[in-house]
Amino acid sequence: MLMGLVTKNAIMLVDFAVEEMARGVDRVTAIVDAGRKRARPIVMTTIAMAAGMVPSAMALGVGGEFRAPMAVAVISGLIVSTLLSLVFVPAVFLLMDSLGAVLGRVFGRFVGATDEAALPLPHA
Repeated sequence: MLMGLVTKNAIMLVDFAVEEMARGVDRVTAIVDAGRKRARPIVMTTIAMAAGMVPSAMALGVGGEFRAPMAVAVISGLIVSTLLSLVFVPAVFLLMDSLGAVLGRVFGRFVGATDEAALPLPHA
């Protein structure tokens, strides 16, 4: 549950940045815009999920004392993972993009021009 939410958040940020870069926006501006525009849905999802876990964290109901530690751990994980994903995903995206450019220059000289014309990507 928590891992899926963190993965979804990262995919949303990176996908938005890649779409912006395809439109011609430079990579730093694209990832900053992705963080600004996608932060609200990411935080709202985290708040909703944490609010849903609050009754379990308060140990309400029969057997609540057994579920409370798990609920507290999930809420803590949600908060920490949201903050980290809003900071580290853009940073790692920029690092990997830079690394890809460097490796492209290094290994690009070993790969000659292709004889095949580039095919356009299919639109879904």
